[in-house]
Amino acid sequence: MSTPALFREMKVRPPETEGIKYAGSKLKLLPDILRLIENVRPRIILDGFSGTTRVSQALASSGYQVISNDTAVWSEVIATCYLMSPHPRQYYGELITHLNSIVGKDGWFTEHYGGNATENGSSQLDGLKRPWQRHNTRRLDAIREEIDALKLSAVDKAVALTSLIRALDAVDSTLGHFVSYLREWSPRSYNNLQLEIPRIITKERDHMVSKRDIFDLVRDVEVDLAYFDPPYGSNNEKMPPSRVRYSSYYHLWTTICLNDRPELFGKAQRRADTSDTVCGSVFEEFRQDENGHFIAVKAIGRLLRETRAKYIVLSYSSGGRATAAELDEVIRNVGTLVELVELDYKKNVMADMRWTNEWLRDADNPNREFLFLIKK
Repeated sequence: MSTPALFREMKVRPPETEGIKYAGSKLKLLPDILRLIENVRPRIILDGFSGTTRVSQALASSGYQVISNDTAVWSEVIATCYLMSPHPRQYYGELITHLNSIVGKDGWFTEHYGGNATENGSSQLDGLKRPWQRHNTRRLDAIREEIDALKLSAVDKAVALTSLIRALDAVDSTLGHFVSYLREWSPRSYNNLQLEIPRIITKERDHMVSKRDIFDLVRDVEVDLAYFDPPYGSNNEKMPPSRVRYSSYYHLWTTICLNDRPELFGKAQRRADTSDTVCGSVFEEFRQDENGHFIAVKAIGRLLRETRAKYIVLSYSSGGRATAAELDEVIRNVGTLVELVELDYKKNVMADMRWTNEWLRDADNPNREFLFLIKK
Protein backbone atom coordinates (compact mmCIF):
# COMPACT_ATOMS: atom_id res chain seq x y z
CA MET A 1 0.00 0.00 0.00
CA SER A 2 1.32 3.50 -0.77
CA THR A 3 -0.04 6.87 0.28
CA PRO A 4 -1.14 8.97 -2.74
CA ALA A 5 0.96 12.10 -3.24
CA LEU A 6 -2.16 14.28 -3.33
CA PHE A 7 -3.11 13.32 0.23
CA ARG A 8 0.47 13.62 1.51
CA GLU A 9 0.63 17.20 0.24
CA MET A 10 -2.62 18.26 1.91
CA LYS A 11 -1.57 19.83 5.21
CA VAL A 12 -3.59 21.09 8.12
CA ARG A 13 -2.01 24.10 9.78
CA PRO A 14 -1.84 23.16 13.46
CA PRO A 15 -2.70 25.65 16.19
CA GLU A 16 0.15 26.88 18.34
CA THR A 17 1.08 24.55 21.20
CA GLU A 18 3.60 24.66 24.04
CA GLY A 19 5.82 21.90 25.32
CA ILE A 20 9.12 20.87 26.82
CA LYS A 21 12.00 18.91 25.35
CA TYR A 22 10.73 15.38 24.95
CA ALA A 23 12.07 12.32 23.12
CA GLY A 24 8.58 11.34 21.97
CA SER A 25 7.36 14.78 20.88
CA LYS A 26 4.85 14.74 18.02
CA LEU A 27 5.29 18.40 17.11
CA LYS A 28 6.43 17.61 13.55
CA LEU A 29 3.57 15.16 13.07
CA LEU A 30 0.78 17.50 14.21
CA PRO A 31 -0.26 18.60 10.68
CA ASP A 32 -0.68 14.98 9.57
CA ILE A 33 -2.36 13.86 12.80
CA LEU A 34 -4.89 16.68 12.49
CA ARG A 35 -5.49 15.96 8.79
CA LEU A 36 -6.24 12.29 9.42
CA ILE A 37 -8.58 13.17 12.26
CA GLU A 38 -10.33 15.93 10.36
CA ASN A 39 -11.16 13.49 7.55
CA VAL A 40 -13.37 11.34 9.82
CA ARG A 41 -15.06 14.25 11.67
CA PRO A 42 -15.04 12.98 15.27
CA ARG A 43 -16.45 14.94 18.20
CA ILE A 44 -14.84 13.26 21.24
CA ILE A 45 -11.19 12.16 21.03
CA LEU A 46 -9.05 10.18 23.47
CA ASP A 47 -5.36 11.03 23.58
CA GLY A 48 -4.26 7.89 25.39
CA PHE A 49 -0.54 8.60 25.95
CA SER A 50 -0.52 12.38 26.10
CA GLY A 51 3.07 13.04 27.28
CA THR A 52 3.78 16.76 27.02
CA THR A 53 0.17 17.16 25.74
CA ARG A 54 1.01 18.85 22.44
CA VAL A 55 -1.52 16.65 20.62
CA SER A 56 -4.16 17.22 23.31
CA GLN A 57 -3.57 20.97 23.11
CA ALA A 58 -3.86 20.98 19.31
CA LEU A 59 -7.06 18.93 19.42
CA ALA A 60 -8.66 21.14 22.07
CA SER A 61 -7.68 24.30 20.17
CA SER A 62 -9.21 22.78 17.03
CA GLY A 63 -12.60 22.46 18.71
CA TYR A 64 -12.63 18.77 19.67
CA GLN A 65 -13.66 17.48 23.07
CA VAL A 66 -10.54 15.82 24.49
CA ILE A 67 -9.79 13.13 27.04
CA SER A 68 -6.10 13.57 27.83
CA ASN A 69 -4.56 10.59 29.63
CA ASP A 70 -1.09 9.60 30.77
CA THR A 71 0.26 7.75 33.79
CA ALA A 72 2.90 10.44 34.40
CA VAL A 73 2.12 12.92 37.18
CA TRP A 74 3.74 15.79 35.28
CA SER A 75 1.69 15.05 32.16
CA GLU A 76 -1.51 15.22 34.21
CA VAL A 77 -0.37 18.58 35.62
CA ILE A 78 0.43 20.02 32.19
CA ALA A 79 -2.86 18.79 30.70
CA THR A 80 -4.79 20.29 33.61
CA CYS A 81 -3.04 23.61 33.02
CA TYR A 82 -3.86 23.86 29.33
CA LEU A 83 -7.25 22.13 29.11
CA MET A 84 -9.05 22.66 32.40
CA SER A 85 -8.72 26.29 33.41
CA PRO A 86 -11.98 28.28 33.38
CA HIS A 87 -9.99 31.52 33.31
CA PRO A 88 -8.39 33.48 30.46
CA ARG A 89 -4.61 33.63 30.25
CA GLN A 90 -4.33 37.12 31.72
CA TYR A 91 -6.01 35.91 34.93
CA TYR A 92 -2.68 34.35 35.94
CA GLY A 93 -0.56 37.45 35.39
CA GLU A 94 -0.48 38.43 39.06
CA LEU A 95 0.41 34.89 40.16
CA ILE A 96 3.29 34.52 37.71
CA THR A 97 4.60 38.00 38.51
CA HIS A 98 4.57 37.12 42.20
CA LEU A 99 6.45 33.85 41.65
CA ASN A 100 9.06 35.64 39.54
CA SER A 101 9.67 38.05 42.43
CA ILE A 102 10.61 35.27 44.89
CA VAL A 103 14.24 35.45 46.10
CA GLY A 104 16.20 32.22 45.74
CA LYS A 105 17.26 30.06 48.68
CA ASP A 106 19.26 26.90 49.21
CA GLY A 107 17.08 23.81 49.52
CA TRP A 108 16.65 20.17 48.55
CA PHE A 109 16.73 20.73 44.77
CA THR A 110 19.90 22.81 45.00
CA GLU A 111 21.55 20.17 47.16
CA HIS A 112 20.92 17.39 44.64
CA TYR A 113 20.62 19.08 41.24
CA GLY A 114 22.44 22.42 41.40
CA GLY A 115 25.99 23.01 40.25
CA ASN A 116 28.40 25.93 40.16
CA ALA A 117 29.63 27.67 37.04
CA THR A 118 33.38 27.04 36.90
CA GLU A 119 36.23 28.55 34.92
CA ASN A 120 36.60 25.41 32.80
CA GLY A 121 32.84 25.16 32.19
CA SER A 122 32.47 21.80 33.94
CA SER A 123 29.03 20.88 35.29
CA GLN A 124 30.47 18.40 37.79
CA LEU A 125 30.20 18.77 41.54
CA ASP A 126 31.35 16.10 43.99
CA GLY A 127 31.98 13.85 41.00
CA LEU A 128 28.40 14.20 39.70
CA LYS A 129 27.18 16.23 36.73
CA ARG A 130 24.20 18.49 37.40
CA PRO A 131 21.24 19.55 35.22
CA TRP A 132 21.02 23.17 36.41
CA GLN A 133 23.27 25.87 37.76
CA ARG A 134 22.81 26.86 41.39
CA HIS A 135 21.43 30.33 40.67
CA ASN A 136 18.47 28.60 39.03
CA THR A 137 17.98 25.72 41.48
CA ARG A 138 17.91 28.24 44.32
CA ARG A 139 15.02 29.96 42.53
CA LEU A 140 13.44 26.53 42.01
CA ASP A 141 13.65 25.77 45.74
CA ALA A 142 12.08 29.07 46.74
CA ILE A 143 9.35 29.13 44.06
CA ARG A 144 8.35 25.52 44.63
CA GLU A 145 7.99 26.17 48.35
CA GLU A 146 5.89 29.25 47.65
CA ILE A 147 3.55 27.38 45.29
CA ASP A 148 2.63 25.02 48.14
CA ALA A 149 2.34 27.87 50.63
CA LEU A 150 -0.18 29.72 48.44
CA LYS A 151 -2.76 26.91 48.83
CA LEU A 152 -3.88 27.27 45.21
CA SER A 153 -6.75 25.38 43.61
CA ALA A 154 -5.77 22.25 41.68
CA VAL A 155 -6.05 24.05 38.33
CA ASP A 156 -4.21 27.19 39.44
CA LYS A 157 -1.45 25.06 40.98
CA ALA A 158 -1.15 23.16 37.69
CA VAL A 159 -0.70 26.47 35.86
CA ALA A 160 2.02 27.55 38.30
CA LEU A 161 3.84 24.21 38.08
CA THR A 162 3.63 24.12 34.28
CA SER A 163 5.09 27.62 34.13
CA LEU A 164 7.92 26.53 36.46
CA ILE A 165 8.62 23.36 34.45
CA ARG A 166 8.79 25.27 31.17
CA ALA A 167 11.09 27.88 32.72
CA LEU A 168 13.43 25.16 34.02
CA ASP A 169 13.39 23.41 30.65
CA ALA A 170 14.67 26.63 29.08
CA VAL A 171 17.76 26.83 31.33
CA ASP A 172 18.79 23.18 31.71
CA SER A 173 22.08 21.54 30.77
CA THR A 174 20.78 18.25 29.38
CA LEU A 175 20.10 16.55 26.07
CA GLY A 176 16.38 16.74 26.82
CA HIS A 177 16.04 14.10 29.53
CA PHE A 178 17.23 13.45 33.08
CA VAL A 179 19.19 10.20 32.90
CA SER A 180 22.47 11.91 32.02
CA TYR A 181 23.68 15.49 31.98
CA LEU A 182 26.14 17.43 29.86
CA ARG A 183 29.78 17.43 30.95
CA GLU A 184 30.05 21.16 30.31
CA TRP A 185 27.36 23.74 31.03
CA SER A 186 25.11 24.54 28.08
CA PRO A 187 24.95 28.22 27.06
CA ARG A 188 21.27 28.41 28.11
CA SER A 189 22.08 27.21 31.64
CA TYR A 190 23.73 30.58 32.40
CA ASN A 191 20.43 32.39 31.80
CA ASN A 192 18.15 33.31 34.68
CA LEU A 193 15.01 31.32 35.41
CA GLN A 194 11.98 33.33 34.25
CA LEU A 195 8.40 32.09 34.48
CA GLU A 196 5.86 32.97 31.79
CA ILE A 197 2.10 32.55 31.69
CA PRO A 198 1.25 29.33 29.82
CA ARG A 199 -0.90 29.68 26.72
CA ILE A 200 -4.15 28.61 28.38
CA ILE A 201 -6.68 27.20 25.89
CA THR A 202 -10.08 28.88 26.03
CA LYS A 203 -12.38 26.20 27.41
CA GLU A 204 -15.13 25.60 24.86
CA ARG A 205 -15.66 21.89 25.53
CA ASP A 206 -15.88 19.72 28.64
CA HIS A 207 -12.44 18.16 28.44
CA MET A 208 -11.23 15.48 30.82
CA VAL A 209 -7.75 14.82 32.24
CA SER A 210 -6.88 11.44 33.72
CA LYS A 211 -3.85 9.52 35.00
CA ARG A 212 -4.96 5.93 34.51
CA ASP A 213 -3.61 2.73 33.09
CA ILE A 214 -4.74 2.83 29.48
CA PHE A 215 -6.39 -0.60 29.60
CA ASP A 216 -8.50 0.43 32.58
CA LEU A 217 -9.47 3.68 30.89
CA VAL A 218 -10.59 2.28 27.53
CA ARG A 219 -13.02 -0.07 29.29
CA ASP A 220 -14.78 2.92 30.84
CA VAL A 221 -14.93 5.47 28.02
CA GLU A 222 -16.39 5.43 24.53
CA VAL A 223 -15.13 8.00 22.02
CA ASP A 224 -15.40 8.75 18.32
CA LEU A 225 -11.63 8.45 17.78
CA ALA A 226 -8.64 7.41 19.86
CA TYR A 227 -5.09 8.60 19.23
CA PHE A 228 -2.41 6.28 20.60
CA ASP A 229 1.30 7.05 20.80
CA PRO A 230 2.57 4.32 23.15
CA PRO A 231 6.19 4.13 24.29
CA TYR A 232 8.10 1.80 21.98
CA GLY A 233 9.77 -1.48 22.82
CA SER A 234 13.22 -1.34 21.25
CA ASN A 235 14.05 -3.46 18.19
CA ASN A 236 17.66 -3.70 19.36
CA GLU A 237 18.39 -7.41 19.80
CA LYS A 238 21.41 -6.57 21.99
CA MET A 239 19.28 -4.64 24.49
CA PRO A 240 20.14 -5.84 28.01
CA PRO A 241 17.41 -7.22 30.27
CA SER A 242 17.41 -4.00 32.29
CA ARG A 243 17.30 -0.52 30.80
CA VAL A 244 16.18 3.02 31.50
CA ARG A 245 12.43 3.35 31.07
CA TYR A 246 10.48 6.27 29.64
CA SER A 247 9.12 7.24 33.05
CA SER A 248 12.63 7.69 34.42
CA TYR A 249 13.70 9.97 31.57
CA TYR A 250 11.56 12.71 33.08
CA HIS A 251 11.75 11.80 36.76
CA LEU A 252 12.66 15.33 37.78
CA TRP A 253 9.38 16.74 36.46
CA THR A 254 7.61 14.20 38.68
CA THR A 255 9.62 15.31 41.71
CA ILE A 256 8.94 18.98 41.02
CA CYS A 257 5.20 18.30 40.75
CA LEU A 258 5.05 16.18 43.91
CA ASN A 259 7.76 18.04 45.87
CA ASP A 260 8.16 14.83 47.87
CA ARG A 261 11.96 14.66 48.28
CA PRO A 262 12.18 11.02 47.18
CA GLU A 263 14.97 8.54 47.77
CA LEU A 264 17.54 8.93 44.98
CA PHE A 265 20.08 6.67 43.33
CA GLY A 266 22.73 6.66 40.61
CA LYS A 267 24.85 9.36 39.01
CA ALA A 268 21.77 11.11 37.60
CA GLN A 269 20.12 11.16 41.03
CA ARG A 270 17.02 9.38 39.75
CA ARG A 271 13.96 8.69 41.88
CA ALA A 272 14.11 5.22 43.42
CA ASP A 273 10.60 4.54 42.14
CA THR A 274 11.84 4.94 38.56
CA SER A 275 14.40 2.15 38.77
CA ASP A 276 14.28 -0.36 35.93
CA THR A 277 12.84 -3.10 38.14
CA VAL A 278 9.80 -1.15 39.34
CA CYS A 279 8.73 1.08 36.46
CA GLY A 280 8.11 0.82 32.77
CA SER A 281 5.30 0.11 30.37
CA VAL A 282 4.31 -3.17 28.76
CA PHE A 283 4.59 -1.31 25.44
CA GLU A 284 8.32 -0.80 26.10
CA GLU A 285 8.89 -4.50 26.73
CA PHE A 286 11.41 -6.06 24.33
CA ARG A 287 11.11 -9.67 25.50
CA GLN A 288 9.05 -12.51 24.03
CA ASP A 289 6.44 -14.48 25.95
CA GLU A 290 6.56 -18.24 26.50
CA ASN A 291 5.04 -18.75 23.04
CA GLY A 292 7.68 -16.70 21.26
CA HIS A 293 5.45 -13.63 20.69
CA PHE A 294 6.71 -10.16 21.45
CA ILE A 295 4.99 -8.81 24.56
CA ALA A 296 4.91 -5.25 23.21
CA VAL A 297 3.16 -6.34 20.01
CA LYS A 298 0.57 -8.31 21.95
CA ALA A 299 -0.09 -5.22 24.08
CA ILE A 300 -0.75 -3.13 20.97
CA GLY A 301 -3.17 -5.74 19.68
CA ARG A 302 -5.01 -5.88 22.98
CA LEU A 303 -5.26 -2.10 23.15
CA LEU A 304 -6.70 -1.80 19.65
CA ARG A 305 -9.24 -4.56 20.34
CA GLU A 306 -10.43 -3.19 23.67
CA THR A 307 -10.69 0.46 22.64
CA ARG A 308 -14.28 1.59 22.23
CA ALA A 309 -13.92 3.92 19.26
CA LYS A 310 -14.98 3.91 15.63
CA TYR A 311 -11.57 5.13 14.51
CA ILE A 312 -8.04 4.82 15.87
CA VAL A 313 -4.93 6.72 14.86
CA LEU A 314 -1.86 4.75 15.91
CA SER A 315 1.56 6.38 15.94
CA TYR A 316 4.53 4.05 15.77
CA SER A 317 8.28 4.40 15.29
CA SER A 318 10.63 2.44 13.05
CA GLY A 319 12.71 1.92 16.19
CA GLY A 320 9.90 0.00 17.86
CA ARG A 321 9.72 -3.72 18.47
CA ALA A 322 6.87 -4.51 16.04
CA THR A 323 7.66 -5.44 12.45
CA ALA A 324 5.51 -4.50 9.47
CA ALA A 325 4.10 -8.00 9.21
CA GLU A 326 3.16 -8.04 12.89
CA LEU A 327 1.50 -4.63 12.77
CA ASP A 328 -0.32 -5.60 9.59
CA GLU A 329 -1.72 -8.69 11.32
CA VAL A 330 -2.71 -6.73 14.42
CA ILE A 331 -4.54 -4.10 12.35
CA ARG A 332 -6.31 -6.67 10.17
CA ASN A 333 -7.59 -8.40 13.30
CA VAL A 334 -9.33 -5.24 14.55
CA GLY A 335 -10.45 -3.41 11.43
CA THR A 336 -9.40 -1.78 8.18
CA LEU A 337 -6.33 0.33 7.49
CA VAL A 338 -7.81 3.47 5.91
CA GLU A 339 -4.60 5.43 5.41
CA LEU A 340 -0.93 5.29 6.34
CA VAL A 341 1.43 8.25 6.60
CA GLU A 342 5.20 8.10 6.99
CA LEU A 343 7.55 10.85 8.13
CA ASP A 344 11.26 10.46 7.60
CA TYR A 345 12.88 12.44 10.44
CA LYS A 346 16.34 12.20 8.90
CA LYS A 347 15.21 13.79 5.63
CA ASN A 348 12.32 15.66 7.27
CA VAL A 349 10.15 14.92 4.24
CA MET A 350 7.18 12.73 3.56
CA ALA A 351 7.86 9.56 1.60
CA ASP A 352 5.90 6.78 -0.07
CA MET A 353 5.38 3.76 2.12
CA ARG A 354 5.00 0.37 0.48
CA TRP A 355 3.13 -1.75 2.99
CA THR A 356 4.89 -5.07 2.59
CA ASN A 357 6.44 -7.52 4.99
CA GLU A 358 9.63 -5.48 4.86
CA TRP A 359 9.98 -3.03 7.74
CA LEU A 360 11.80 0.10 6.59
CA ARG A 361 14.22 0.49 9.45
CA ASP A 362 17.59 -0.16 7.85
CA ALA A 363 20.77 1.44 9.15
CA ASP A 364 20.47 4.42 6.81
CA ASN A 365 16.90 5.28 7.78
CA PRO A 366 16.24 4.31 11.40
CA ASN A 367 14.24 7.39 12.39
CA ARG A 368 10.86 7.06 10.75
CA GLU A 369 7.47 7.66 12.25
CA PHE A 370 4.24 6.08 10.98
CA LEU A 371 0.61 7.07 11.44
CA PHE A 372 -2.04 4.43 10.87
CA LEU A 373 -5.68 5.50 10.50
CA ILE A 374 -7.74 2.44 11.39
CA LYS A 375 -11.49 1.97 11.11
CA LYS A 376 -12.78 -0.66 13.53
